[in-house]
Amino acid sequence: MTGDTGATEEPLSLLYRDEYLVAIDKPSGLLVHRSPIDRRETRFALQLLRDQLGQRVYPVHRLDKPTSGALLFALDSDTARLLSRQFEQRQVEKHYLAIVRGYCPEQGDIDHPIRDDPDPMLDQDRGPPREALTRYRRLACVELPYAVDRYPSARYSLVALEPLSGRRHQLRRHMKHIGHPIIGDAKHGKGVHNRFFATRLHAPRLLLHCSELHLQHPLSGAPLTLQAPLDAVFQRLIEDFGWPAPAPAGCASSAPPVDP
Repeated sequence: MTGDTGATEEPLSLLYRDEYLVAIDKPSGLLVHRSPIDRRETRFALQLLRDQLGQRVYPVHRLDKPTSGALLFALDSDTARLLSRQFEQRQVEKHYLAIVRGYCPEQGDIDHPIRDDPDPMLDQDRGPPREALTRYRRLACVELPYAVDRYPSARYSLVALEPLSGRRHQLRRHMKHIGHPIIGDAKHGKGVHNRFFATRLHAPRLLLHCSELHLQHPLSGAPLTLQAPLDAVFQRLIEDFGWPAPAPAGCASSAPPVDP
């Protein structure tokens, strides 16, 4: 795919593909599809994948623009309906990795109702808070000898996150709620830490990554695990901080591609 500048579009990394569905490793900064919230954006995962495969694709869930990781599409409308139902009925396990401010508690559940974020393009009421539950576990932590905020050093944690409900920006809002916002979160985080990572550590992105999805194949019923590797920025931070490589969150086996 060639743009106006003559540069060749880098193909999306495919995590899995058969005749019914395809999963990609969405890079940070890429919208899933067109949105009135970001009218100036011209690159979308939906169109890029459609052009790359040469066929129509159907989104069945979402990842925020700054979030990276596993993103699933159906290749026909019937499969899209079946996959969407799994997400709606909370039958899909979703696992994320994030770097957050401070020493996060070792583990816990965040049971905190949140209101839907309103669409800024529409005049709509946010409505009452809706139940939202997130499970978290601290994997590693680090103390850096930099006075980023009002303390002489700066502390950060690597956490595993599992949303048990599907509210908009749930992980970002829940981590802010417990006082450990995700680094790089312009809306729910803290600017001094975001700027420190962007300028000093060369990590100018939201450090939230969808590392795994666990679901049933909509046709065969076999368990399917989709794993997305960390990008170069996230991986470098883990290595620089001396953290061990995160282990896979789940134990379900990956299903082989369904035969045509």
